[in-house]
Amino acid sequence: MTFGAQSTADEVLEGVDLSGRRIVVTGVSAGLGVETARALAARGAGVVGAARDLAKARTATEPVLAAAANGGSLELVALDLASLASVRAAADAIVAQGKKLDAIIANAGVMACPQGRTADGFETQFGTNHLGHFVFVNRLVPLLRPGGRVVILSSAGHRFSDVDLADPNFERTPYQEFVAYGRSKTANVLFAVGLDRRMKGRGVRASAVHPGAIQTELSRYMTPELVQQATSGRGIQSVTFKTIPQGAATTVWAGFKAPAEEVGGRYCEDCHVAAITKDLTVRVGVRAYAIDPTRAEALWTKSEEMVGERFSL
Repeated sequence: MTFGAQSTADEVLEGVDLSGRRIVVTGVSAGLGVETARALAARGAGVVGAARDLAKARTATEPVLAAAANGGSLELVALDLASLASVRAAADAIVAQGKKLDAIIANAGVMACPQGRTADGFETQFGTNHLGHFVFVNRLVPLLRPGGRVVILSSAGHRFSDVDLADPNFERTPYQEFVAYGRSKTANVLFAVGLDRRMKGRGVRASAVHPGAIQTELSRYMTPELVQQATSGRGIQSVTFKTIPQGAATTVWAGFKAPAEEVGGRYCEDCHVAAITKDLTVRVGVRAYAIDPTRAEALWTKSEEMVGERFSL
């Protein structure tokens, strides 16, 4: 069956049995994270849900527990991606359980927030969306079984900017919310490219996905001025929003339905692998710089330097 922009997570996973699978999903306190966890638990998966606010996550994930079937389950772990101490503690807690994983879904993130710094002094969006997940995922991938997958949520917003490895924290560059967001989302794609190269030899693949335009808590900072900043001169004033179930479809497609060789190291949207594009007037496609393997290696080196940790996978 062919899936597309209107497909839902349940439609993509129809007939898929995830009993006995153990899957980590970040950002399970709202929106796509909750829907992704629900769709997986409903098919028998044991979901480890990570969230910054556990009280909020417990309430938000009540539908996940209600839908769990065929042995499906949910456990929660505290994870603040804007604090590497929290990131390392969360990863250590999962590793300490000594259980293998079948997939990691890096879903959490922030978008177009005011200029700020994480607990470790990184620009908020790059530090949260990329560096937090860079450490969290890399500490967990040794647990992945052969055939496992990593899905990293990026965005069509990657087209706003390539990464700036010379000034990742906007110390010399004027801060613009969507430039910062674009840098972080490009970093998400490049991380998938770099991780896939390192892991595919042992049968683990990594992909980046754009879930689509969805009205979730991610857009909490979207003032009219920022909407103008995001659309001005880019010909994308007309946006077709997806529902949250539609938004989670590409994530589960890349993680559990698509052939591994098809999606490994690639950027996916609307349940297919995106084509490279130079056209900024459309929302589809991926910019070449975001899947450049040389750029991916440079980002990996810079990221290790920034977080003070090396990963020999």
